[in-house]
Formats: sequence, structure tokens, C-alpha cells
Amino acid sequence: MIEMDETDRRLLKALVRDAGQSTGVLGKRLGLSQPATWRRIKRLEEAGVIRGRQLRLDAEKLGFGVTVFLGVKLALRGRVSLDDFERAVTAIPEVQTVEHVLGLYDYRLRVVARDLPDFERVLRRRIMTLPGAGEVEANVLLSEERLAGPL
Repeated sequence: MIEMDETDRRLLKALVRDAGQSTGVLGKRLGLSQPATWRRIKRLEEAGVIRGRQLRLDAEKLGFGVTVFLGVKLALRGRVSLDDFERAVTAIPEVQTVEHVLGLYDYRLRVVARDLPDFERVLRRRIMTLPGAGEVEANVLLSEERLAGPL
């Protein structure tokens, strides 16, 4: 675990809100110079606290109006390796996230589709034909709110 002070925490909170801010803007907000801000970010990246920065797209504005969370239970434990399932499911463009979880289902998938008929097509033709795919439970996303992290 890395030693972090209050300035590091404020820096991380600002980056979580908007990771695209320049180090100059961040520095002014935190009362630091641009080089000091850059050094802090670099130190947090090297320590693995900051693992990367992501671009968040609005799926609905791109024509994907439906988001569904799928719980997938593998049917043939032992016969199909987890690697085979993961490799196949990550090749499906509509699948945004693949999470191996503990509980009733083996995997939790976040799937986007243009509409419900499009989702049904993805489910029947792509997901249900995956190696080892068994029982599936679907939950359609109604709304989403981004919550602040643990800082």
C-alpha cells in the first residue's frame, strides 16, 4: 500500500470526476504547480493506484438504447475451461464487461443492444452458443447513476 496524503486523495477525486483535465488545471485547483501535480500522478501510476484512464461513451447516443446485465451459469463445469468461455465471450462486440463472480452465476456480463429484438438476437445467436453456456438470467437496466469511489 502506498502512503497518500490529503492532496493525493483530492487529486484522485478530481481525476475520477474528469480524467482528461490537464496537470496545469489540476494543479491550480489543488494549489500545486504543474510539475508537482505531474509527479504526484506519475507516482500514483507507478504504484498501481491509477491503473489507467478510460474514455466513457454514451451508448444510447451511439444507437444502443438497451443495456442488459446477464448472469451466466456454465452448464458443463470441468468440460469447458473458464479461459475458453472468457475468450469466446470477449469476442462479442455487444458485451462490454465480463466479470467472473462468486454466487448463483459464474459470470456477470454487461451487454448493449440497439433495442430488445437486437438483444434477443445477440442472446440467441451469440451468447447462448458460447462454449459451456448454460442457465442465463437477464436484468434490463432502467437507469444508471455513477457513484463516487471509496475516497
